[in-house]
Amino acid sequence: MRRPGPDTGLRAADLHSSLSDPLLDVMNFLNEVTLRYPDAVSFGPGRPYDGFFEVDRISTYLDTYTRYLEEDLGRTPEEVRTALFQYGRTNGQIHELVARTIAQDEGIHTDPSGIVITVGCQEAMVLVLRALLADPDDVLLVTDPGYVGITGAARLLGAETVPVPEDGAGLDLAALRTTLAAVRARGKRPRALYVIPDFSNPSGTSMPTPKRHQLLDLAAEEDLLLLEDNPYGFFSRTGERRPTLKSLDTRHQVIYFGSFAKTCFPGARVGYVLADQPVTGDDGRRTLLADELSKIKSMVTVNTPALAQAVIGGMLVAHDCRLRDANKDLIDFYRGNMEALLGALERHLPQDRWQVRWNVPDGGFFLVLTLPFAADNAFLEEAARDYGVIWTPMSYFYLGDGGERQIRLSASYLTPDQIEEGVRRLASHLTHRMGQG
Repeated sequence: MRRPGPDTGLRAADLHSSLSDPLLDVMNFLNEVTLRYPDAVSFGPGRPYDGFFEVDRISTYLDTYTRYLEEDLGRTPEEVRTALFQYGRTNGQIHELVARTIAQDEGIHTDPSGIVITVGCQEAMVLVLRALLADPDDVLLVTDPGYVGITGAARLLGAETVPVPEDGAGLDLAALRTTLAAVRARGKRPRALYVIPDFSNPSGTSMPTPKRHQLLDLAAEEDLLLLEDNPYGFFSRTGERRPTLKSLDTRHQVIYFGSFAKTCFPGARVGYVLADQPVTGDDGRRTLLADELSKIKSMVTVNTPALAQAVIGGMLVAHDCRLRDANKDLIDFYRGNMEALLGALERHLPQDRWQVRWNVPDGGFFLVLTLPFAADNAFLEEAARDYGVIWTPMSYFYLGDGGERQIRLSASYLTPDQIEEGVRRLASHLTHRMGQG
């Protein structure tokens, strides 16, 4: 029975200020457009392609992981049951398998105790930001344009983010020096820099190897931690492999984010962070940053679901902890998709005829078109409604002004035929608009 009296209501002004930040609304608009126009060809999502997923493999990988526990680790049936059904170790169960995998795939050699298995890479970011940004004067630097997940997480935590622009080869190091000096001049402490060196989201840019060494040297000189995110590193279009920052790191400067979303199983929501930085307590006791992150994780998600870890663990065991080899077909598919997207743009929007330009990424999922007019939400709505094509405004990815005349296209979630049709529709819209202008 309902009790008399007015309904309880909440005022937006009484909620955390980050909830009114436009950054947290921009992707909702894109999702709404996608739902309203389900028949449109969408270059919006940076999600993996569905065609390589097979449902019956899930049980196979669970069986593989169970055998690994029994035969390789010598676990009893009771211990196996506990490992699969119970909460388990806060920092995760498959850390040793992950350590073997990144050693073989990326040349990153680390003690497994420095790895925390997380609920997706997004949780890893939240844990690290919560640990590092300890003072109101601590500042997070981010590439601009940049991944909205890291900037959104920082805003939810009430932390200041400062943009550092990219040049044609990833982060602009001269601009980074200038930004660091400006932040310190305001009495703030630049605590860490978030960067995606390989095929960045959203711009698709990559850092040449010499520039990676320069960034590490600059970070050491400036006492700056680097937060390296590597979701797209396998997916080179040219076949060139560049070393991760972490594999070059000799000073424990780099905290490394990894995920199995793009290479294994996005629905499992399993990621990890390699945080092997030594931490010295007031009593002189030394731990690792991973141990400190465990304290935060225990209050956020308690632990990463054991069943999800088991599936990913089984995949790693089945492929001898060599995901680069296991992903060969997927690597070829994404390479072909990026080539298909570049080829379709050349056919339907020749640059010698139209005032449209695009970059040519070395790999990954994304590229950026620059237009002679604004690409705002209204223009996106028109594209979806009248031309059946969806993309992402680049302005979504800038902390301040920027990207107003640019759009991001993702080549990951479509087939080559869909890419061709989507670019044809996009070109029809753009040429109609340019003809009007």
